Amino acid sequence: MLSNHIINELITALGRENVQTDKEDLIAYSFDATAAMHQHLPEVVVTPVSTEQVVAIVKIAKENRVPIYPRGSGTNLSGGTIPIQGGIVLSLLNMNKIIEVDPENLTASVQPGVIIQDLNNAAASCGLMYPPDPGTVTTATMGGSVSECSGGLHGLKYGVTKHYVMGMQLVLANGERIKWGGKTVKNVTGYDLTALFTGAEGTLGIITEILVKLIPVPETRKSLLAVFDDLDNAGKAISAIIRNKVIPATLEIMDNVTLRSVEKFTHAGLPLEAEAVLLCEVDGYREVVDREATLVEKILKEEGAIEAKLAKDDKDRDLLWFARRSALPALAQERPTTVLEDATVPRSNIPEMLKAIRRIALKYKLLIGTFGHAGDGNLHPTILTDVQDKEEMARVDKAVEEIFQAALSLGGTLSGEHGIGMAKAKYLTWEFGPGGVDVLRRIKEALDPDYLLNPGKIIRRD
Repeated sequence: MLSNHIINELITALGRENVQTDKEDLIAYSFDATAAMHQHLPEVVVTPVSTEQVVAIVKIAKENRVPIYPRGSGTNLSGGTIPIQGGIVLSLLNMNKIIEVDPENLTASVQPGVIIQDLNNAAASCGLMYPPDPGTVTTATMGGSVSECSGGLHGLKYGVTKHYVMGMQLVLANGERIKWGGKTVKNVTGYDLTALFTGAEGTLGIITEILVKLIPVPETRKSLLAVFDDLDNAGKAISAIIRNKVIPATLEIMDNVTLRSVEKFTHAGLPLEAEAVLLCEVDGYREVVDREATLVEKILKEEGAIEAKLAKDDKDRDLLWFARRSALPALAQERPTTVLEDATVPRSNIPEMLKAIRRIALKYKLLIGTFGHAGDGNLHPTILTDVQDKEEMARVDKAVEEIFQAALSLGGTLSGEHGIGMAKAKYLTWEFGPGGVDVLRRIKEALDPDYLLNPGKIIRRD
């Protein structure tokens, strides 16, 4: 338990209204969006409103050897914000100012608690956009997105979060504040600290300000739906589109299990008997979009789509993408617990990965729906289960391990956009080997030797 002395120090630094200690208030911070993870109650939740207050919190924690768990909206999917050692949850939701949108330099400066959609709304008034587009874009924070290096539907053409972070301000584990980066297009001064702290999941420092790149909003866009009765044909179509030098803004896949759940949830008119559907959107200048949409439709049919059609209008288009964004909530209606994984393979191996997931589902007698970002090989096998059924959960654990093994054997990775957190930390040696994990450990211990920042995530203390 934290002593009254520590609590009083926090109250002095932040004000009583920004320090929560009532158990009922703390429960909401004992878990995040990751399913089937044990809850851990923090001892206190603090909500700073400035970098100076974050510095004060970190110094109090360091002096008293208390762990700190930075947190945004808690929408992460790898157990990354669960306070497994109690201590302090540092919520950054009150640091939610858009400091600047700069149309001349195509940048924006924000505090970490800014909701991604709010930044896009502000940028849109200048004809600009922030492309990273996670499924929780209307609730996820910029700080959480940068810490997880989240991706989303636009990853194929526009890249993921790390491609847009130009600099940041951050508080280290010793309470020191550092700032780097800037609005210059080129910057190769020193080590690439931006890359190091993007995706570090709050284990190396606490982000308090972020500078990101913006781009112009495309002039127009067109969306297509393609229906396949064969997974191999769907996979070949994905590769064929890229091979023909068309890079869609979005290229998504949903398998039959997902289709059935989504149609029941949205009534969008999806084909219930299809083995898979591809959803594709091209954007840019009108002339280019018209040409690429026609070409993509032709490729889809040549590669075995039994149907390929353009969205007739914006209403039709919006319904297609509403259906895709409903994949997770739709699947979550099927069983009490939804275990969403994040296996990523080279796009040419998507058919093999989909088949592997089906084999694993049959082997362990589990219902698994798969959807994801086909264009960049990022699949989300979603296991529908019940955490109260211990025997079934034991099979789920074995299935998850085999899904990761399959992804790695196909030249893939443990995570394309969900991070490692506590859920995947035990698998890191499978991808990096002991030497690679040791490098991560040495970086962690150089910056946070006492393991006070988000301990138990990515790298565990020996």
